[in-house]
Amino acid sequence: MAGTGPFYTDPTFWVAGSFVVFVGGVMYAKAHKKIAGMLDERTSAIRAQLDEAQELREEAEKLLNEYQRKQRDAEKEAADMVAQAKEDAKIMAKEAKADIKAMSERRARTAEEKIAQAEANAIKEVRAVAVNVAIEAASAVFADKLKGKEGGALIDKAITDVEAKLH
Repeated sequence: MAGTGPFYTDPTFWVAGSFVVFVGGVMYAKAHKKIAGMLDERTSAIRAQLDEAQELREEAEKLLNEYQRKQRDAEKEAADMVAQAKEDAKIMAKEAKADIKAMSERRARTAEEKIAQAEANAIKEVRAVAVNVAIEAASAVFADKLKGKEGGALIDKAITDVEAKLH
């Protein structure tokens, strides 16, 4: 269609003309300076936000490092506490074993003492019974053989001699 009619019927002419008028109006109104000023302000605001973001990032990194350090310290402290608890448990187990051993030794000694005491009591009882049996047997034998005053005196003397020797 280009070249078939007058130039003002061509839409390209009108678009080009409108563009030239628009750019001219913008230049006349000094809008490019206003746009440049707005862009500069926007650039300054973005730069300030970037600086603030950088500061926040650095602060966050410092906090992260600090918390990581605290976490390592807490883990080390927890490990130390566990190690100390294990050591305390070993010590307590040794003490408990020693206490149990001492208690069993005390009980064994007590039992041995009771057994020894029971043996001593049994020996005393056996001796007493033996003395009584011997006395009765001797009394019966001598009573049959020795009758009268002389026999009674002899029996009494023998009884006191036997009792003295056995006790």
